[in-house]
Amino acid sequence: MSRGFIKEGDQEEIPMVPPRAYLPEGVPNYVTREGLAALNEELRDLEAELAKAGDNYIMSNFIQAKMKLLINRISSAVEVDLSKANKDTVSFGAWVRYNGRVVRIVGVDEADINKGLISFTSPIAKALTGKKTGDVIELKGTERIVVEEVSYEPMELTLMVREKQAETGTTAERRSPKTIIDQIAETPEEVTIDDVDSPSSTDEPRKFEPEVNPMEFLPIINERGIIVGRALYVELHGGNKMLHPVVHLHVLNGKGETVRRYWWHVAFGDTPEKTLKRKMEETLGLSGIKPKLKRQYLRETKTEKELVYVFTAVSEEDLPETPEGKDYIEVFEKD
Repeated sequence: MSRGFIKEGDQEEIPMVPPRAYLPEGVPNYVTREGLAALNEELRDLEAELAKAGDNYIMSNFIQAKMKLLINRISSAVEVDLSKANKDTVSFGAWVRYNGRVVRIVGVDEADINKGLISFTSPIAKALTGKKTGDVIELKGTERIVVEEVSYEPMELTLMVREKQAETGTTAERRSPKTIIDQIAETPEEVTIDDVDSPSSTDEPRKFEPEVNPMEFLPIINERGIIVGRALYVELHGGNKMLHPVVHLHVLNGKGETVRRYWWHVAFGDTPEKTLKRKMEETLGLSGIKPKLKRQYLRETKTEKELVYVFTAVSEEDLPETPEGKDYIEVFEKD
């Protein structure tokens, strides 16, 4: 992580500069032609921002630090010539249709799971590489992958966005494409078939599960809550201690007693209030209730650092049950 120097007399903290997308040590920085063009366009944008910063030392220092990381990434880029690829086999740069969705295997800086662009270093990309149309991939604890088409000509990508879960139907039916990819990206070698939800009765109580999306971008903030960058979920929870915001919600009954406690990461571009309102509606089915901000504080563990916004809300609704494990309870111990 890069950090600028602070001149004596500067009153404002220089924001931390988040690292570039993770590239394993010793792995070539492969990029597509479009990816390299995007990196160069990003550099031109930063140069324009630097010119606008003028005498603002803090902003200039911040932009220059970002530029240094970007220039290092551009200088190490290895553009892959797709014309030399075996058109029948999945490799870097290919568009792949499998199980009704289309993804493209790209460089680490190009990857955006929400747009169907997956990094060549990701487990799902590694599983697909070398496969041909008709091949079947069996991955423990996830769906059975059938390669339906391989192309090196542009195909319409599947937007891997998390859809609002249906209020009825089985757990398996409610599972979105991104949920499956998240499982593969997180710990594919440790997931077993027993970990996969099986169809269950709609009479079973609803259960709340904290969202774990390794390939989701989350905001990086300073201690005043100002967004200074973004990073993948997996980067923010890998010991880098980059500060990011979360919301805790304590649901009280009419007697003022806490009956449920939930938490969510604040989405990139959202305020804590906006994320909380959306999650209350989508996850808990609560609308028309205005939560109250109780306090905020810094929470730090061995793997992450969070700015926690604690809210309370009163409801007598039958809400999803929360996990009972020690790890979940400890999340709220300083609330």
